[in-house]
Amino acid sequence: MIGSMTALNHMIDSEMDKLRACVHCGLCLNVCPTYIERGDENDSPRGRLYLMRAVAEGRLPPTTSAFARHIDLCLGCRACETACPAGVRYGRLWEAVRADIAARQQPVHLIGRFQRFVLNRLFVSRRRLRWLFAPARVLRRSVLLDRLARMPILPLRLKKVFMLLLATRPPRIERFRPSVQSDDVREDHDADRTTTFPTRQAVALFAGCVGRELFDHTNRATIKVLQEHGRRVINLKEHVCCGALHVHAGEVETARELARKNIDIFELSRGETLITNIAGCGAMLKEYGELLADDPDYRRRAQSFARRVRDISEYLMDIGFRPGPRPVNVKATYDAPCHLFHAQRVTKAPVELVRRLPGVTFIPLAEAHVCCGSAGIYNLIHPQLAGEILHRKLNNVRRTGADVLLTGNAGCLMTLQSGVIEMGWDIQVMHLIELIALTYE
Repeated sequence: MIGSMTALNHMIDSEMDKLRACVHCGLCLNVCPTYIERGDENDSPRGRLYLMRAVAEGRLPPTTSAFARHIDLCLGCRACETACPAGVRYGRLWEAVRADIAARQQPVHLIGRFQRFVLNRLFVSRRRLRWLFAPARVLRRSVLLDRLARMPILPLRLKKVFMLLLATRPPRIERFRPSVQSDDVREDHDADRTTTFPTRQAVALFAGCVGRELFDHTNRATIKVLQEHGRRVINLKEHVCCGALHVHAGEVETARELARKNIDIFELSRGETLITNIAGCGAMLKEYGELLADDPDYRRRAQSFARRVRDISEYLMDIGFRPGPRPVNVKATYDAPCHLFHAQRVTKAPVELVRRLPGVTFIPLAEAHVCCGSAGIYNLIHPQLAGEILHRKLNNVRRTGADVLLTGNAGCLMTLQSGVIEMGWDIQVMHLIELIALTYE
């Protein structure tokens, strides 16, 4: 390799055998959302890999604006990893090049500077996040939000922010059950209430940062279902952001600091398993061993931590899922979050859970494993392209005729629900665990 050994050089060296095994078959092209929409080889996985190698080998300056643009347009969905017969770990390479770009270039535009400030100053503290999201929690309960989200004169990005916030409201489940609980957000999860099943072990819940602030109803449903399966749920009140947003933005050192804090907190909890209901968080938590591979104090602890992380869907299947007795008479379809399907390789458990729910008619979704355009904050950074990707997804959803669209990630839920609201469709988007919880009421 020519030039200094950067994160990208290191990753390319480690992946060289697989990169050499690439036969340029093009299977990654058919699953890449940006290539499907743009038709540009540079916006395909193999095109970006070619650019990465050119930079690492000194054939292309890393400061080239076109290089940064093509890398930035990648959603990081990792569908190419599932499709690749050579087993190239594109996601790790992409994260490495994002880290190199972030280290070499200071953000010029205001949006870039604001993003770096939010990630490195606000998302590292639960208290600061609480204050950051406080206005959002107040606004989403107001009818003013409905008007703001639909104002045609607003800039596209700002309108998208309001629409995504609108999508975080608890699901409308009046049609699914005879009585409705209050939608008010509660801090008290009553995590230690008694259950009709004998308690066998304690599990810790990783509530997530955005999940904890805006999706408390999803966390309550997760706790309810775990309790119905005899688990004592430990609420990790002090946990911090998982670091996924930071890694995807190239802020790797901040992600490592967050990982160390979360490992310390989980070890003190004495939970046997760490449960997550957010696919992006789960994928990041399961990769802590690699993130801290060069840290002599945390390397083994991180590996042990990662082995104990489970998505709620795979955990329920592992322990023997028992749905509740109450039928939920709906037609449901399921959209697979990229970081559950492609990164964690949890592909069958969510669908099997839906199929087992009493009263539910499951309708498969075409291209369920293809990205919806959420990808963290991608839909705010590239709203136009993200909108085109989402439109393709929504067309497939409409063809199912489903009453309910299920998913397993907060970002996906926000994006899909915002799209449904914008289209004016009578489809409820909700987390899979929330539909499961209804069977116990």
